[in-house]
Amino acid sequence: MPNRINYDREMQRILDELARRGERPPLVLHACCAPCSSATLERLCDAFAVTVLYYNPNIAPPAEYRRRADELARFLSDAGHTARGVRLAELPYDPARFYDAVRGLEHEPERGARCTACYALRLEKTADWAAEHGFGWMTTTLSISPMKDPVRLNELGQAAAARRGLRYLTSEFRKKDGYKRSLELSGQYGLYRQDYCGCAFSKEESERRRTEAGKEEQQP
Repeated sequence: MPNRINYDREMQRILDELARRGERPPLVLHACCAPCSSATLERLCDAFAVTVLYYNPNIAPPAEYRRRADELARFLSDAGHTARGVRLAELPYDPARFYDAVRGLEHEPERGARCTACYALRLEKTADWAAEHGFGWMTTTLSISPMKDPVRLNELGQAAAARRGLRYLTSEFRKKDGYKRSLELSGQYGLYRQDYCGCAFSKEESERRRTEAGKEEQQP
Protein backbone atom coordinates (compact mmCIF):
# COMPACT_ATOMS: atom_id res chain seq x y z
CA MET A 1 0.00 0.00 0.00
CA PRO A 2 1.57 3.33 -1.02
CA ASN A 3 2.20 6.00 1.58
CA ARG A 4 -0.45 8.70 1.62
CA ILE A 5 0.32 12.30 0.83
CA ASN A 6 2.04 14.28 3.57
CA TYR A 7 -0.45 17.17 3.58
CA ASP A 8 1.41 19.21 6.15
CA ARG A 9 4.63 19.04 4.15
CA GLU A 10 2.73 20.07 1.01
CA MET A 11 1.23 23.02 2.85
CA GLN A 12 4.58 24.12 4.25
CA ARG A 13 6.05 24.02 0.75
CA ILE A 14 3.36 26.44 -0.41
CA LEU A 15 3.82 28.71 2.60
CA ASP A 16 7.58 28.85 1.96
CA GLU A 17 7.03 29.62 -1.72
CA LEU A 18 4.64 32.48 -0.93
CA ALA A 19 7.17 33.90 1.54
CA ARG A 20 9.93 33.65 -1.07
CA ARG A 21 7.81 35.57 -3.57
CA GLY A 22 6.68 38.12 -1.00
CA GLU A 23 3.03 37.30 -1.71
CA ARG A 24 0.14 37.21 0.77
CA PRO A 25 -2.99 36.23 -1.17
CA PRO A 26 -6.54 36.26 0.21
CA LEU A 27 -7.77 32.94 1.62
CA VAL A 28 -11.12 31.77 2.97
CA LEU A 29 -10.74 29.61 6.06
CA HIS A 30 -13.81 27.54 6.84
CA ALA A 31 -14.01 27.36 10.65
CA CYS A 32 -16.10 25.15 12.90
CA CYS A 33 -15.24 26.79 16.25
CA ALA A 34 -12.79 28.99 18.12
CA PRO A 35 -10.51 26.23 19.49
CA CYS A 36 -9.92 24.73 16.04
CA SER A 37 -9.29 28.19 14.58
CA SER A 38 -6.72 29.18 17.19
CA ALA A 39 -3.58 27.25 16.21
CA THR A 40 -4.69 27.16 12.58
CA LEU A 41 -4.57 30.94 12.32
CA GLU A 42 -1.07 30.96 13.81
CA ARG A 43 0.06 28.85 10.85
CA LEU A 44 -1.74 30.87 8.18
CA CYS A 45 -1.85 34.56 8.99
CA ASP A 46 1.69 35.43 7.92
CA ALA A 47 1.19 33.77 4.53
CA PHE A 48 -2.41 34.74 3.74
CA ALA A 49 -4.89 37.55 4.21
CA VAL A 50 -7.45 35.38 5.98
CA THR A 51 -11.21 35.66 6.05
CA VAL A 52 -12.75 33.17 8.48
CA LEU A 53 -16.04 31.74 7.24
CA TYR A 54 -18.42 30.28 9.81
CA TYR A 55 -20.74 27.92 7.94
CA ASN A 56 -21.92 24.99 10.05
CA PRO A 57 -25.58 24.02 9.51
CA ASN A 58 -24.80 20.68 11.16
CA ILE A 59 -24.46 22.16 14.64
CA ALA A 60 -27.36 21.46 16.99
CA PRO A 61 -29.20 22.70 18.90
CA PRO A 62 -29.45 26.36 17.77
CA ALA A 63 -28.15 27.62 21.11
CA GLU A 64 -24.99 25.54 20.62
CA TYR A 65 -24.57 26.94 17.11
CA ARG A 66 -24.86 30.49 18.43
CA ARG A 67 -22.49 29.85 21.32
CA ARG A 68 -19.76 28.56 19.00
CA ALA A 69 -20.23 31.44 16.57
CA ASP A 70 -20.03 34.06 19.32
CA GLU A 71 -17.00 32.38 20.89
CA LEU A 72 -15.21 32.44 17.54
CA ALA A 73 -15.88 36.18 17.17
CA ARG A 74 -14.65 36.80 20.73
CA PHE A 75 -11.47 34.83 20.16
CA LEU A 76 -10.62 36.70 16.95
CA SER A 77 -10.97 39.97 18.85
CA ASP A 78 -9.24 38.93 22.08
CA ALA A 79 -6.30 37.31 20.26
CA GLY A 80 -5.73 40.42 18.16
CA HIS A 81 -6.59 38.79 14.84
CA THR A 82 -9.36 41.27 14.06
CA ALA A 83 -7.00 44.19 14.65
CA ARG A 84 -4.49 42.59 12.28
CA GLY A 85 -7.03 42.37 9.47
CA VAL A 86 -8.58 38.92 9.86
CA ARG A 87 -12.23 39.18 8.86
CA LEU A 88 -15.13 37.01 10.00
CA ALA A 89 -18.10 36.13 7.79
CA GLU A 90 -21.07 34.10 8.97
CA LEU A 91 -23.56 32.49 6.62
CA PRO A 92 -27.20 31.96 7.62
CA TYR A 93 -27.93 29.03 9.89
CA ASP A 94 -29.93 26.52 7.86
CA PRO A 95 -29.97 23.09 9.56
CA ALA A 96 -32.42 21.77 6.94
CA ARG A 97 -29.54 21.77 4.46
CA PHE A 98 -27.58 19.45 6.73
CA TYR A 99 -30.46 17.03 7.29
CA ASP A 100 -31.08 16.91 3.53
CA ALA A 101 -27.40 16.14 2.92
CA VAL A 102 -27.30 13.24 5.39
CA ARG A 103 -30.74 11.75 4.69
CA GLY A 104 -30.46 7.98 4.83
CA LEU A 105 -27.21 8.17 6.80
CA GLU A 106 -28.72 8.93 10.19
CA HIS A 107 -27.60 5.61 11.69
CA GLU A 108 -24.07 5.70 10.33
CA PRO A 109 -21.36 5.71 13.03
CA GLU A 110 -19.29 8.76 13.80
CA ARG A 111 -16.45 9.26 11.27
CA GLY A 112 -18.44 7.29 8.68
CA ALA A 113 -20.40 8.18 5.56
CA ARG A 114 -22.59 10.73 7.34
CA CYS A 115 -19.51 12.73 8.35
CA THR A 116 -18.22 12.59 4.78
CA ALA A 117 -21.50 14.07 3.52
CA CYS A 118 -21.28 16.78 6.19
CA TYR A 119 -17.71 17.68 5.23
CA ALA A 120 -18.69 17.86 1.57
CA LEU A 121 -21.66 20.13 2.28
CA ARG A 122 -19.60 22.65 4.21
CA LEU A 123 -16.64 22.60 1.84
CA GLU A 124 -18.84 22.99 -1.25
CA LYS A 125 -20.57 26.00 0.32
CA THR A 126 -17.20 27.47 1.31
CA ALA A 127 -16.01 27.11 -2.28
CA ASP A 128 -19.19 28.77 -3.58
CA TRP A 129 -18.75 31.70 -1.20
CA ALA A 130 -15.04 32.06 -1.94
CA ALA A 131 -15.66 32.12 -5.71
CA GLU A 132 -18.53 34.60 -5.37
CA HIS A 133 -16.34 36.98 -3.37
CA GLY A 134 -13.23 36.82 -5.54
CA PHE A 135 -10.95 34.63 -3.44
CA GLY A 136 -8.35 32.41 -5.02
CA TRP A 137 -7.61 30.13 -2.05
CA MET A 138 -9.61 28.17 0.51
CA THR A 139 -9.08 25.61 3.28
CA THR A 140 -10.69 24.42 6.53
CA THR A 141 -9.78 24.17 10.20
CA LEU A 142 -11.28 20.67 10.42
CA SER A 143 -7.96 18.88 9.87
CA ILE A 144 -6.70 20.03 13.27
CA SER A 145 -8.93 17.50 14.99
CA PRO A 146 -7.48 14.04 15.70
CA MET A 147 -11.02 12.71 15.11
CA LYS A 148 -11.19 13.90 11.49
CA ASP A 149 -9.83 12.06 8.44
CA PRO A 150 -7.36 14.41 6.66
CA VAL A 151 -7.43 12.34 3.48
CA ARG A 152 -11.18 12.72 3.06
CA LEU A 153 -11.07 16.39 4.00
CA ASN A 154 -8.32 17.25 1.55
CA GLU A 155 -9.79 15.23 -1.31
CA LEU A 156 -13.22 16.82 -0.83
CA GLY A 157 -11.72 20.28 -0.45
CA GLN A 158 -9.57 19.97 -3.53
CA ALA A 159 -12.52 18.76 -5.60
CA ALA A 160 -14.81 21.56 -4.40
CA ALA A 161 -12.16 24.20 -5.07
CA ALA A 162 -11.23 22.83 -8.50
CA ARG A 163 -14.85 22.94 -9.68
CA ARG A 164 -14.82 26.69 -9.09
CA GLY A 165 -11.33 27.49 -10.33
CA LEU A 166 -9.89 27.94 -6.84
CA ARG A 167 -6.82 26.54 -5.12
CA TYR A 168 -7.26 24.42 -2.02
CA LEU A 169 -4.57 24.64 0.63
CA THR A 170 -3.99 21.03 1.67
CA SER A 171 -3.52 20.72 5.39
CA GLU A 172 -3.17 18.52 8.40
CA PHE A 173 -3.15 21.22 11.03
CA ARG A 174 -2.89 18.74 13.89
CA LYS A 175 0.69 18.02 12.79
CA LYS A 176 3.63 19.86 14.39
CA ASP A 177 1.73 19.76 17.71
CA GLY A 178 -1.09 21.79 16.17
CA TYR A 179 -3.78 20.09 18.23
CA LYS A 180 -1.71 20.46 21.39
CA ARG A 181 -1.23 24.15 20.60
CA SER A 182 -5.00 24.56 20.17
CA LEU A 183 -5.43 23.21 23.71
CA GLU A 184 -2.85 25.68 25.03
CA LEU A 185 -4.53 28.62 23.29
CA SER A 186 -7.94 27.49 24.48
CA GLY A 187 -6.65 27.66 28.04
CA GLN A 188 -4.94 30.98 27.47
CA TYR A 189 -8.10 32.66 26.13
CA GLY A 190 -10.60 30.70 28.21
CA LEU A 191 -12.29 29.25 25.15
CA TYR A 192 -15.39 27.12 25.32
CA ARG A 193 -14.52 23.61 24.12
CA GLN A 194 -17.50 21.51 23.12
CA ASP A 195 -17.62 17.79 23.97
CA TYR A 196 -19.19 16.63 20.70
CA CYS A 197 -18.49 17.36 17.05
CA GLY A 198 -21.62 19.37 16.41
CA CYS A 199 -24.62 17.52 14.99
CA ALA A 200 -27.49 15.94 16.92
CA PHE A 201 -26.19 12.48 16.02
CA SER A 202 -22.73 13.12 17.43
CA LYS A 203 -24.31 14.65 20.54
CA GLU A 204 -26.37 11.50 21.10
CA GLU A 205 -23.29 9.30 20.68
CA SER A 206 -21.27 11.45 23.08
CA GLU A 207 -24.03 11.24 25.68
CA ARG A 208 -24.32 7.47 25.21
CA ARG A 209 -20.58 7.02 25.76
CA ARG A 210 -20.67 9.11 28.94
CA THR A 211 -23.59 7.05 30.25
CA GLU A 212 -21.80 3.78 29.49
CA ALA A 213 -18.59 5.04 31.10
CA GLY A 214 -20.55 6.05 34.21
CA LYS A 215 -22.11 2.61 34.47
CA GLU A 216 -18.70 0.96 34.21
CA GLU A 217 -17.33 3.15 36.98
CA GLN A 218 -20.20 2.13 39.24
CA GLN A 219 -19.58 -1.58 38.77
CA PRO A 220 -17.78 -3.27 41.72
